[in-house]
Amino acid sequence: MKIPPVPFTVTDWDAVPATEHPGTTGMATWRVIVIGDIRIRQVEYSAGYLADHWCDRGHILYVLEGEMVSELKTGEKTVMTAGMSYHVSDFGDAAHRSSTETGAKLFIVD
Repeated sequence: MKIPPVPFTVTDWDAVPATEHPGTTGMATWRVIVIGDIRIRQVEYSAGYLADHWCDRGHILYVLEGEMVSELKTGEKTVMTAGMSYHVSDFGDAAHRSSTETGAKLFIVD
């Protein structure tokens, strides 16, 4: 990851406009900042959320609150709780998707 030249910037995530992204079930609410090719997001999954797609994009994901399951298309599942993170490469690992029974709040860089 190469961060382009930008001034020191503080983000008030509550002031970043939210967009809703329906899952197969539930809803994901995204707050997004884009710097060059880098997307920085605060994402909240509603209770009962299941992603509507398998993702091949690389991410660094940190769970701020709640609990989610990260599932690989190969069938492996990992329960992620607040304070845990994962990183996955672009098209280098099995595709993945997220779900949560109770809801979760995440910080994602990709």
